[in-house]
Amino acid sequence: RCGSSNSGSRLGAINNLTVSSSPRSGAPVARNSVHFRAIRPACYSSFPRMASTRIELPFKRIRKINIRFRIPYYTQWGENLAVCGSDPGVGCWDPNKALRMVAYHEGDILFWHATLTVADDFSCDYNYCLVDDQRNIIKWESGQRRSFTLLQGLPDGASVDVYDLWRDGSAPESLLSKSAFRNAIFCQDENEENLEDFKATIHQDHFPADTFNMQDSVLVRFRVSCPKMESGKIAYLTGSASALGNWNSKEAVKLYYGEDSYWQTDCTIRKDEFPIRYPFISSNSFFPGLRMDKSSKIIPEIGSDRVLNWDSITRRPATMIFVSDGSFRETPWRGAGVAIPVFSLRSNDDIGVGEFLDLKLLVDLSVKSGFHLIQLLPVNDTSVHGMWWDSYPYSSLSVFALHPLYLRVQALSQKIPEEIKQEIEKAREFLNLKDVDYDGTMAAKLAIAKKIFYLEKDEVLSSDAFQKFFQENEAWLKPYAAFCFLRDFFETSDHSQWGRFSEFSKAKLEKLVSKESEHHNTVAFHFYLQFHLHLQLSEAAEYARRKKVILKGDLPIGVDRHSVDTWVYPSLFRMNTSTGAPPDYFDKNGQNWGFPTYNWEEMSKDNYTWWQSRLTQMGKYFTAYRIDHILGFFRIWELPEHAVTGLVGKFRPSIPLSQEELEKDGIWDFYRLSQPYIVDHILQ
Repeated sequence: RCGSSNSGSRLGAINNLTVSSSPRSGAPVARNSVHFRAIRPACYSSFPRMASTRIELPFKRIRKINIRFRIPYYTQWGENLAVCGSDPGVGCWDPNKALRMVAYHEGDILFWHATLTVADDFSCDYNYCLVDDQRNIIKWESGQRRSFTLLQGLPDGASVDVYDLWRDGSAPESLLSKSAFRNAIFCQDENEENLEDFKATIHQDHFPADTFNMQDSVLVRFRVSCPKMESGKIAYLTGSASALGNWNSKEAVKLYYGEDSYWQTDCTIRKDEFPIRYPFISSNSFFPGLRMDKSSKIIPEIGSDRVLNWDSITRRPATMIFVSDGSFRETPWRGAGVAIPVFSLRSNDDIGVGEFLDLKLLVDLSVKSGFHLIQLLPVNDTSVHGMWWDSYPYSSLSVFALHPLYLRVQALSQKIPEEIKQEIEKAREFLNLKDVDYDGTMAAKLAIAKKIFYLEKDEVLSSDAFQKFFQENEAWLKPYAAFCFLRDFFETSDHSQWGRFSEFSKAKLEKLVSKESEHHNTVAFHFYLQFHLHLQLSEAAEYARRKKVILKGDLPIGVDRHSVDTWVYPSLFRMNTSTGAPPDYFDKNGQNWGFPTYNWEEMSKDNYTWWQSRLTQMGKYFTAYRIDHILGFFRIWELPEHAVTGLVGKFRPSIPLSQEELEKDGIWDFYRLSQPYIVDHILQ
């Protein structure tokens, strides 16, 4: 800006400005700098000459890269594949804007391909989806989102091929990607020294442009899922190319463990060696190449060799190929487990019943026996009636709270007085019977726990561990503790008989559980119990995971009519109905379980938040669930509230099949569907 102090507010402007990417001769300047030079207008000739100015600006030339997606997939007429992902080029997860693919044949295999031109810093998540001609979703591939990042340093105009395989959720190997297998049975030991030495540099993101001969070679990134790869084993790659050892096992290429069971490595393959044949191999060798000695356990893939070709006839052959080779092919995994209720366990530390910490002993037994799974009955609190009826584990007082029956009182404190220790010993001697004395065990444990609580309540309730637990669980913990107090105060769990507390109120709840409440100690005792139950079950669950054993929980189909959940969320349940089963071969009168049915329409309004919270709570302890009466989630046998047996029920929802639906599936002979088909060879 130029001007004169005598010109007032009027400012002159430079009417010529040149920008040059190269400086004056002899002046050193960094690459990509911009050189500015101001030209003085004649009217300002009296001003001093302005020096040429060089300003260093960050400048990067953006290269364009062509990504070519390719995947084999057989479709029906009118079906198409598309690439849908997080980048605008692949639709930002909108199938209507997804990258449409084109089909072509290679022999008997139908391939789909699509090309996307991107900047050289491209990165996105994506999946493949099957759509119809109007781009309506037919289905998505299963599994987690795929992730793709271009290597930096690829030359401008380079082509990168991405070879994927469709992930089918019904394939047996997809089951092995679930958390029960991934985080328990086949969990990689992150602390194993040898594995750490060879763990992946999977975020290697630079293309070796200085050392790579693009005229003669192609860079290939091999990637394979090895969900059954146990700790202490490494994946290798061998094959017909020189970079793969030319079938020499001593020259096999080591793959590196990345994440989510994937192993990968980069290899430079000469173009004249394509097509290449190769298998993957697993071994317990941590040395370069495969060590062939008595200690080596080498497991090659089953089936024929994999084949990779390089398309040399395209206008721009690939500089790099990303190959996602699906899963390591090996014999199907087989495992065994044990199903047992917690209350049936026995140890020297029990009081009358099996306890959560006894699960650690069962885990040890399972490891020695070759079992990989422990399945339990439901462990939620069922204390509805205050008597032995509550021993039925499927009638939950709360779907979040754990049952005090499974508490180990000796583990509540490190400073238990001697007289309480003697009381514990007497209870053990009296209650450790062949059969469980439910009433006596509950009474003894609650009495002992309450004495310990009053000795250390201030210390425990103010501890960081308890405060963390309370903050994470207060949404259900406060109503549960208040319910237990009101149940004992009114001597019934039927909350319709609680007077002004019959209808749940957040304001009344907060007043009841506050520290200023005269009943705070009684309410806080239930906080205390749940805190220690959480610690003890968490300890057992973590122990099982470390020992690579699945701890499988049980998800009951219903909740008790007089429960915390029906008190707090009455609109989520059809309280004038009951759940059961229709008459069948086993019971001609059917069954009436007494649980109210779910109001699915109401639950859907907040995206099933209650169910999400329930499953999340179970997930803190269990790596697998058994879903009780799975049919009931789709169609339940619903009875009126006054019903005694299951005879007067009906299915809800009751959705018949229309004639058009049956005919669409080729079913037209309705007489055949409604008449028995019995022939002689069946009777014989």
